[in-house]
Amino acid sequence: MDIVTNPTRRQWLKHVAALGAVTSLSPARALNAQAPANARRLDLHHHFGSPRWIKRVVEVKRQGWQQFETYTPAKAVAAMDAAGVSTAFLSVTEPGVWFGDDFAKEREEAISLSRDMNEYGARMVGDYKGRFGLFAVLPLPDVDASLKEIAYAFDTLKADGVGLLTSYGTVWLGDPMLQPVYDELNRRNAVVYTHPTDATCCHALLQGTSPGTIEWQTDTARAIFNLINDSNGRTSVATRFPNIRFIWSHGGGTLTALAGRFLGYGNLTKTALAVAPAPNSRLYHLRRFYYDTAQATSFVQLNPLKDLVGASQIVFGADYPYSTIVNHVEQLKAAGLTAQELAGIDRENALRILPKYRGA
Repeated sequence: MDIVTNPTRRQWLKHVAALGAVTSLSPARALNAQAPANARRLDLHHHFGSPRWIKRVVEVKRQGWQQFETYTPAKAVAAMDAAGVSTAFLSVTEPGVWFGDDFAKEREEAISLSRDMNEYGARMVGDYKGRFGLFAVLPLPDVDASLKEIAYAFDTLKADGVGLLTSYGTVWLGDPMLQPVYDELNRRNAVVYTHPTDATCCHALLQGTSPGTIEWQTDTARAIFNLINDSNGRTSVATRFPNIRFIWSHGGGTLTALAGRFLGYGNLTKTALAVAPAPNSRLYHLRRFYYDTAQATSFVQLNPLKDLVGASQIVFGADYPYSTIVNHVEQLKAAGLTAQELAGIDRENALRILPKYRGA
């Protein structure tokens, strides 16, 4: 929503109402939500839902809907306190704000639900001072509506970035139709968090298998390749928009297993990986992206990722409310990481792209 220089009474009242909507979750402000003194972790993979979004998720019963039936911000804060998390960055999980594959049919509802989610998230940020940041929801693949939501999220709600899905129907993140959105995000030096989903093509490839088992991880790798693909003289999206800081969920999904396909097997030797990659090469971009630890905390998962992109690009993420957060902390301690690597993952790596939280 834009502030106009000479508003009509209706415009002025509408804007005041919108600002009032983001001031508090309830009349009783959450005044006792300060982080414990030893809480230092920054959680970059932390989901939330407005009551309206939760109602829709429970109706549709997408995977994981049960975890949101009893969701409250206060419960999220309690889980953060138990795991030493000072600040968690709110983002929507799959299926985002589209609950089917007919985007034209759902368009108005999705646009409205994006605004509802963002204003609810902003209220959480305001009510629990210092405990939450916001990666705003965009109603992609609607480009015009997404541009309007970017302006509102950053300029009015003061969001820390945006949260995207890896694909929207048959549109992956490298699709040329999204260029106006990337132009604006690049102009704003935006942080772009991503979360996988199962694309229209792949809802039920393996009967009896949930999409979270294989498909979400694979869709993450598809989206990554879609951004770094520079074949046939094409300039990749990652090269064209260097100011966007991408964060990929679940340790990049199946990225490390597909790295040979993406980069060429001869480029995966220990000697080759020890050399600084050429500017704007595929490996260069893989090493400037960030990857969270949600559901990717084991020695088997993290060591190949460290070898490929470096420990400096791994950030803490715990996938709340689908985890306790504590479980990810304990698993990371057993993953064979050095104390310096753990400190980077817990906090320091994220501060390079979210420096305003250094004092949190």
